[in-house]
Amino acid sequence: MKKHYLLAFTMLSLIFTSIAQTPCDAGRYSTDLFPNVTITSGITFGQNTDFIGGNQTLALDFYEPTGDTETARPLIVWAHGGSFIGGSRTDGDVVALSNAFAKKGYVCASIDYRVGMWPIDSVNAIKAVVRAVQDMKAAVRFFYQDRATTDTYKIDTTRIIIAGSSAGAITALHMAYLDKDCEIENYITPTTLNGMGGIEGLSGNQGYSSDIHAVVNLCGALASYGWLEAGDAPVCSLHGDNDNTVPYNHGVASVSGFNVISMDGSRMIDEQANTQGVQHNFFTHYGSDHAVYAAGGAFMDTTINFVSDFLVDFMGCSEPITQAENTPSGTATLYPLAYCGLNTESLLNDELIDKIFPNPSESLMTIEFRNEMNGGEISIYDPSGRIVKTYLVEGTSLNISKDDIGAGAFILRITNAEGAGTIKRIVFQ
Repeated sequence: MKKHYLLAFTMLSLIFTSIAQTPCDAGRYSTDLFPNVTITSGITFGQNTDFIGGNQTLALDFYEPTGDTETARPLIVWAHGGSFIGGSRTDGDVVALSNAFAKKGYVCASIDYRVGMWPIDSVNAIKAVVRAVQDMKAAVRFFYQDRATTDTYKIDTTRIIIAGSSAGAITALHMAYLDKDCEIENYITPTTLNGMGGIEGLSGNQGYSSDIHAVVNLCGALASYGWLEAGDAPVCSLHGDNDNTVPYNHGVASVSGFNVISMDGSRMIDEQANTQGVQHNFFTHYGSDHAVYAAGGAFMDTTINFVSDFLVDFMGCSEPITQAENTPSGTATLYPLAYCGLNTESLLNDELIDKIFPNPSESLMTIEFRNEMNGGEISIYDPSGRIVKTYLVEGTSLNISKDDIGAGAFILRITNAEGAGTIKRIVFQ
C-alpha cells in the first residue's frame, strides 16, 4: 500500500514549526552552519544472508554536526555505488556528501548493504536490488526504533530522506516506489521473493516503520517508471545524459560490462513525477557519463548545491519547487508500465516465449513460443488497464498487427492451457 505520508507530514510540520524546532531562518539546512562533523563509525543495524548463503553483519557510519543541540533532526540515509557487486559505506562520494550535509544541520547515515551476484544476469541483478532494498529498510527501521527507545541519535522520524549514488540510487528509488508485491512479480516469482523475506525483508529491526519522506537519486533508475504514483515521496535527481552504465532515459543497465536489465532512468522518472503531481527536481549533466561528481571538484559542488536547494524546499524553508531550470526541453518517451491489476497469481514462466520481434514494431510483430501453445491465450492491455485485444493461441507462433490494436505502449499477458503465464511489454510505433 502506498505510504500516505503527505497528510501526516503536513500536520507534523505545523507542530514542529510552532515549537521552533526547525530554525530555517538561522541558515540551518541552507548554509554550512557547523564547521565540524562528528563521525561514529561501525554502528551495527542488522544482519542477513548474503548471496552465497553466508551471514553478513550490516553496519553504518553516523555523521552529525559537532556541538548540535537540536533534539529532532532530519536524517539522510546514503547508499554507495558499485554495481551491486562492490563498494562500501566509506566510498569517497558518500563520505563527501555525508560530511557536506552534516555541516548544514542534517544527520547522515552512510550504510553498507549486501552486494554480490553470480552469474551476472538479469535474475541475479533483481535479487541483488531486493537485498539492497531490504537492508536500506532495516537501516531506516533502526532509527525509528532508536527514536522510540533510547533516542541516541535525535532523529526527526517525520523527515527521513533516502539517497544514493549509482547502485545506491537504484536502491533508494526501489525502496521508495516499489511497494506492491505484484509490481516485482513481473521480474521475480512470488516463491523466490517470499523466500528472500519479501520486499520489507528480514535484515533487522522488525516491527518498526520503514516509511520515508523524500528521495535523492544520483544517477539511478527504476525497473519501471510507472511505480512512481501520485502521493509518493518527492524526488531529486541528477544524471549525465551520456551515461553508459545506468540509462538516462529508457535503456539497459550494465554490470562490469554485462548488459543485464532494461530500466527507466532519471529522465523517465522526472517525467513520471511531473505527470503524477509529485514534487520533483532534476539536473542534467549534459555530455557527461556516469557519476561525474564522484571525482569531486565542480561536479560535486554542483551536486551538493542542487540537492541542498531541493531539501531546503522539502524542509519547508522556502517555496516548493516543481521543476528545475536545468531540465531538457520536450517530453521523454514514456514506455509501458508494470501492471498490478492483472491476475498474475499463476506461475510466471518466461520459458513460454522464445522471442518477440521486432519490438518496437511499425506494423507487424511476431511472438515465437518455445513449445506448442495449443489452448493458450494472449490478452493485450492499454496503459489504462483496458483489454484491447484477446487472441486464442494455437501452434508455435502468433502475429500481432498494429492495425488490430493501434499505436502505443501495451502490456501483453500470455497464459498457457496449464495456467502458467508471463507478462511482456510491447510497443507499436
